[in-house]
Amino acid sequence: MIATIIFVVFPFAMIYAALSDIFSMTIANKVSALLIATFLVVAPFIGLSWHDFGLHLMAFAVVLSVTFAMFALGAMGGGDAKLLASSALWMGFSEHLLNYILMSAMAGGVLAILIILLRKTSMAVYAGELPMLRQVIDAKGIPYGVALAVGGLFAFPDSPAMIFALNYFAN
Repeated sequence: MIATIIFVVFPFAMIYAALSDIFSMTIANKVSALLIATFLVVAPFIGLSWHDFGLHLMAFAVVLSVTFAMFALGAMGGGDAKLLASSALWMGFSEHLLNYILMSAMAGGVLAILIILLRKTSMAVYAGELPMLRQVIDAKGIPYGVALAVGGLFAFPDSPAMIFALNYFAN
């Protein structure tokens, strides 16, 4: 059951956050709350030592501090900051977190370039026919939840929780 929860909650929460960000340019607090609560429930069952559990909490605290500062400076949306911190909890303070952040940054760069190009092309005129596309074109920011979801889904298979779940089903 724990392995199934791991397989379902993180990926679907990240996909939901991405879609929510595309359609409304917001990421609901319930997504971050679900990620935090689920990790805290499954953590005792996945074989983390107290030290490792502490590193996961430290990853959350450090990422939340940095992203909150970025939010305060207007460099990041609040939903994006909370999503990045709550998903960092799953990665721990390790190379998995670094991979997640790097993949998200690369995906965010590609996404930003594509949206900027789209906003400058004549296609932007015809976007009125597609409400989702119109939303992205008219928005001032970038739906960075999409980049966080891409980075998270690429980094998640190497996370301690997913390794536990894969080993569980392999046996």
